[in-house]
Amino acid sequence: MISFAGAVLCAGLAVAALWVKRRSLPWLLFGLGMLLLAADSALTGLTFGAISTEQVLLWQKVRLRVVALLPGTWLAFSLCYSRGNFREFLKQWRLLLRIAYAAPVAARCAFGSGLIRNVSYDAVTQELFISLGMPGKILNLVLLVGSVMILMNFERTFRSAVGVMRWRIKYFVLGAGVVFGTKLYVSSQALLYSGVHGILLQINVAAILLAGLLIAYSLLRTKLGESEIYPSHKVLQHSMTALLAGIYLACVGVFANLVARLGGDPSFPVKALLLMVMIVGLTVVVLSDRVQQRIKVFVSRNFRRPVHDYRKVWSAFTERTGLIIEPAELCRAAVKSISETFELLSVSIWLVREHGTGLHFGASTSLTEQKAEDLVLERDGAGDGLLEALRESPVPFDMDLCREKWIEPLKNLNPDHFQKGGRRVCVPLVSGGEVVGLITVADRVSGRPFSLEDLDLLKCIGDQVAGSLRNIQLSQALMQNKELQAFQTMSAFFVHDLKNTASTLSLMLQNLSAHFGDPAFREDCLRGLSRSVGHITDLIKRLALLRHELELKKTETDLNNVVTAALNELEGMTGLAVVKELQPVPKVLADAEQLGKVLTNLLLNAREALNGNGQIRVGTGQENGSVFVWVADNGCGMAPEFMRRSLFRPFQTTKKSGLGIGMFHSKAIVEAHQGRIEVESRVGEGTTFRVLLPAGALGKS
Repeated sequence: MISFAGAVLCAGLAVAALWVKRRSLPWLLFGLGMLLLAADSALTGLTFGAISTEQVLLWQKVRLRVVALLPGTWLAFSLCYSRGNFREFLKQWRLLLRIAYAAPVAARCAFGSGLIRNVSYDAVTQELFISLGMPGKILNLVLLVGSVMILMNFERTFRSAVGVMRWRIKYFVLGAGVVFGTKLYVSSQALLYSGVHGILLQINVAAILLAGLLIAYSLLRTKLGESEIYPSHKVLQHSMTALLAGIYLACVGVFANLVARLGGDPSFPVKALLLMVMIVGLTVVVLSDRVQQRIKVFVSRNFRRPVHDYRKVWSAFTERTGLIIEPAELCRAAVKSISETFELLSVSIWLVREHGTGLHFGASTSLTEQKAEDLVLERDGAGDGLLEALRESPVPFDMDLCREKWIEPLKNLNPDHFQKGGRRVCVPLVSGGEVVGLITVADRVSGRPFSLEDLDLLKCIGDQVAGSLRNIQLSQALMQNKELQAFQTMSAFFVHDLKNTASTLSLMLQNLSAHFGDPAFREDCLRGLSRSVGHITDLIKRLALLRHELELKKTETDLNNVVTAALNELEGMTGLAVVKELQPVPKVLADAEQLGKVLTNLLLNAREALNGNGQIRVGTGQENGSVFVWVADNGCGMAPEFMRRSLFRPFQTTKKSGLGIGMFHSKAIVEAHQGRIEVESRVGEGTTFRVLLPAGALGKS
């Protein structure tokens, strides 16, 4: 009866979830997982109702094939359940998910179809025992490891949740913990005894029924309400599940060896179960919000400890929020810290819209983003009155005692979840005289009122959050201005170059109809088209340098060979005197092609600085652990202001036809080789560039 009751309950939950949430991937996985548990329970019931060992063998083979799908399905669901960023976790865990599904199939292919060796009954107790083959043992090993992984993911979700979000998922996670805690126990015993006792199957179906009741209660009390939790990707870090599973398996292994040496103990599986129940029960009690609160109150009353350890609270808060650069992420970290510090179930942050015309959702421990959108404050006089009131009095206040007209929309943003949760408090977020948002808190554990010490700490945290939000907003505004400035600068170069090219093409088009029959005009027109196309192609090629990431293909390179190749490519710099002063230098590990681009750019710049009259000198050398190549000219030189502010910045140039990309790209290439560029220049006297590379670079990757 327990088996079939559990099967009906699990199947009903699956159908209900698939009917209500049929378009949601997490709930599709949940429905499939519950159907697998229903099949597991039903097949166990058929096993105990079988009248022959052949029927037992048949039902258990089918059950094991069903159980083979459990680890992968529930592992995928545990990565999705109540997580706002579940797609990131599915992508991160895709290899383990494939292994969870493929391992049982691979075991059957490798060792044959012998899931079960035989079925037997104890001569005295008539207890059923199912002896497993190698594929069956591998299946139980996958189930054991999978159960630990599943429990770890549910634990991470639960520990990342705070406030009402934790209240919503508590019994669901507990139900999943009952199922896979039992699976861990059953699979460990199956591996220990190379088979499954009938009592283990009974424990398994009882756990499925109990888990179904807990999950059903969780879904009914929340009315299938959604939660959005953003746990860390470091799932193994500080995992209590991994610790408890390790302790349990170690204890069972040690005790099993002792029992075997002492002659055996028929009741050992039950004792192992009791050990696991004790460990899990102690953990559940310790993780209870009420128990933690009572421990804190007891310590505070009897040992005269302050309510808040300010240094610890502030260190934890700054550690969580110090490196955050996104408003949404900062809000999530802030509501979690406030909820844990003050033992609050409902903490929400609302941010002022860009033009100060209302509020929008930041983060919450009780509201999902969809629910918050339905509660957002409308743009009306009440909203304006609220922001003005917060600006005039930026201190925490009791929302339920306020009788002003503007408070009603604010109360609607923070609905009551618990009748005994205490009064609601609003903490204005004001920075530099500007209201950037507000924090609403409610539903304190046991309904404890806020003391003056609580309100003072809330005010300090609110000021810190407001300052951080303001800094993020200013940083984003500055970044947008920089991007706009870069776009405008690049557009100016495009417009200048393309305008001249368009004028040339337009003039050709105007004269085309009148002079098309003139061969000289057609020849001149083709030359003009060729120059225009070449100019546009060159423009695109040079701009493309900014788009691609720099990839180096390092080999042993002689800088003298690089210099020679660059000069040969430029055909001896026709019309100018080039003096080579190459010295023997050690080879370096470098990308010869990329260094050639740097040297070619320096030589071209030197030629343009001379304007057809002067001398270029190029040479190599080594000093102080560096190998260098230098290019010098006696041309027009550069102003100190230009060298200091513009030389290596993109789109900054002194040339009429230049884009200001060459030196920017050259500097990037040299720095990718862990080198540097030095420059000396005087107006009217000339310029010298030195490219220095570490001589010890040879042999580094």
